[in-house]
Amino acid sequence: MNNILITVIGPTAIGKTSLAIKLAKHYNTEIISADSRQFYKELNIGTAKPSNEELFSVKHHLINNISIKDEYNISQFESDARKKIEDLFKTKDTVIMVGGSGLYIDTVLYGVDEIPNVDFSVREKLNIEFENNGLKNLLQQLKKLDPKTHKKIDLNNHRRVIRALEVCISTEKPYSYFIKNSEKKSNYNNIIIGLNSDRSKLHSLINNRVDIMIENGLLNEVKGLFKFKNLNALNTIGYKEIFEYLEKKISLDEAIEKIKTNTRRYAKRQITWYKSNKEVNWFSDDYDIKNILSMVNSFNPTQQSI
Repeated sequence: MNNILITVIGPTAIGKTSLAIKLAKHYNTEIISADSRQFYKELNIGTAKPSNEELFSVKHHLINNISIKDEYNISQFESDARKKIEDLFKTKDTVIMVGGSGLYIDTVLYGVDEIPNVDFSVREKLNIEFENNGLKNLLQQLKKLDPKTHKKIDLNNHRRVIRALEVCISTEKPYSYFIKNSEKKSNYNNIIIGLNSDRSKLHSLINNRVDIMIENGLLNEVKGLFKFKNLNALNTIGYKEIFEYLEKKISLDEAIEKIKTNTRRYAKRQITWYKSNKEVNWFSDDYDIKNILSMVNSFNPTQQSI
């Protein structure tokens, strides 16, 4: 139990990648990505992947590892991440994990039950309801059947809403029951580091990041993926709004503003998810790295000094 997994969490645009790289360099180790959008090799600008320079400076795992055409679920991620962590611990005392996807982080830290298969007719019925009446009724139903998931899920992502609902209906248990029902024991210690800032600063960071994405060519990236727009992997912030623009439903300025608004809402849900975990050691986004290293080293005195 001398090995340590340091997990860096926080809302989008807060600076998680930068901190993870600093920690990885300090402890001479490698990084596991737990960002559910950075798995896809075709999605780059809109997912705010680490730059080529950052990826070169420290070895990253589970980035660009699958295609948007591939089927990949959270159980597969848990298996891949845990195997990679165990492999790294054969030669490293410390491993870094970083990501904004709270559910994916939790599956590695605490495990997740196998979510049962559901009757196709249930899914079909929910999809028909969505096509005829939109998300409103489905969201009301989810709030009633599983208020915990309703608080944390992306309420704009109809596929995730339907997935949660179909499990609730088919099993007569909340979807959240299967997310944290059983904790898998690991043979290493966990330290969770959370970054946050005040709301106005975070909103400014998010807005600035979106502007940079547009400058870096997000529009062209999304244009190149238009024929795949119905894939689940592309039903995500930064892509679905540009698809609306390309379909002439909204203007480009409206699409950009929607990306900013939806990202801010997503960040709020991320914070809500993380704040429920009392094991998180919180730091401001303008942290002094020495304070973070001191906290880690005090947890395990065998770690190297600052």
